[in-house]
Amino acid sequence: MIRFFADESDISGGKIQLNAEDAAHIRSLRLRPSEFFIVCDGNGSDHICRLGGAENPESGTSVSKSAGKSAVAEIIETRPSLGEPNIRCSVYIAFAKGERLDYAVQKSVELGACEIILFPSERCVSLPGDISKKTARFRRIALETAKQCGRGRVPAVSAEDSFETAVRKAAGADIPLIFYECEDKLHLKEALERRIPQSGTPGTQFGPESKQPLSALEYPLSISIVTGPEGGFEPREAELAQSAGMLRVTLGPRILRCETAPAAALAAIMFHTGNF
Repeated sequence: MIRFFADESDISGGKIQLNAEDAAHIRSLRLRPSEFFIVCDGNGSDHICRLGGAENPESGTSVSKSAGKSAVAEIIETRPSLGEPNIRCSVYIAFAKGERLDYAVQKSVELGACEIILFPSERCVSLPGDISKKTARFRRIALETAKQCGRGRVPAVSAEDSFETAVRKAAGADIPLIFYECEDKLHLKEALERRIPQSGTPGTQFGPESKQPLSALEYPLSISIVTGPEGGFEPREAELAQSAGMLRVTLGPRILRCETAPAAALAAIMFHTGNF
C-alpha cells in the first residue's frame, strides 16, 4: 500500500488531516474511497486508512472529485510498523562531492539507520557552501525513501561543523565504530561480538566466551558508524577517534568507495543483529 507520514498533531478522533502535498499525491493517484493506504505517525505506528468524508465508501467516487484541495484519512486499523529494526544505528558520513552523498543517505535510510549525521574531514574533496540547504535536501531524500521502503520513522539528517564534534557524539553509543582503511586487525564481526552488553547494561565489554546474540537484548542497542570521505581518514583523525573511545574497524581487504562503505557496514550490522 502507498505510504504517507503525518505529525501526531494532525491525528485526532480517528481521523488524520493530510498535508497539501500528500493530498495532491492522492488526487494524482485517483484513489477511491474504498481503497486503503497507510499513514505513519513517525513514531513506529502505521494507521491503515481510507479516504474520509464520503457517505458511501463503495460508491466509486474518486478522490480527484471528492477531496478538493485537502484530504482527510479515516483510520480503519492501527498496528506497529514492521520496517523498524530493534537497534538504533546512527550513521556518520563525511561530506563527499556530487551525488555520492545522495546515494549514501538514501541507502542508509533503506537499510534502517535511525539518524544520519554529516561532517567535514581533512581529506574531503568538496564541502558544501550552504550546509543548511544541503541538509534540507537530504531530509527530503530521507522522507521519500522512508515512504518507499516501508519505514516507521523518518531518520533525522543533521550536520556537525567539525570531525572532532562528530566523533565525540558518535563515541557515546553502546558500540562506537569508525571504519578505517588502514586498520587490519579488528573486523566488524569481532568488534560486535566483543562489545555485546551483558545483563542489559549498555557499554559493558566481556570476553569471547559469552555468545549472547545482539538480537536477544531487551533494550534498544545503540551503534554508531563513522565512515570517511573519498581520500579516507588522516592517521591523526583515526587516532583522535580511538582516543575518544571509538573502535577502529576494518570492512575487509578491499577499499570501498565513500558512498558504499556506510551501506556495507549498515547491512552487515543489520544481518548480524537479526534485522534481515
